Amino acid sequence: MKLRTTVLRTACLLAVWASCAGAAHAADAAKGGNAQAGRDKVSMCIGCHGIPDYKTAFPEVYRVPMIAGQNAKYIENALNAYKKGERSHPTMDAVAGSLSDQDIADIAAYYSTLK
Repeated sequence: MKLRTTVLRTACLLAVWASCAGAAHAADAAKGGNAQAGRDKVSMCIGCHGIPDYKTAFPEVYRVPMIAGQNAKYIENALNAYKKGERSHPTMDAVAGSLSDQDIADIAAYYSTLK
């Protein structure tokens, strides 16, 4: 009888652990970017990053990089660096500062799908 109780208890603990691990994985997946949602959030970006060979004159002449096709993680890191003040450009500071973490993930996912 004791062995049966131990086996049942172990099976129950494993089932609980597996369901918790699955929920944690689902939560991590939900944090990822949604390219479809990102498409609706890039209106602030395309005015500069959507123009080939575009150069901005504020605060100095600066070649604006094309970000279509860039790695999503790179875009997320760059936007977060602007948001935290680790990178600085007046326009990007303002844009990144207005974005939520989910907005950043969505925008990065969207741009990573472009060619």
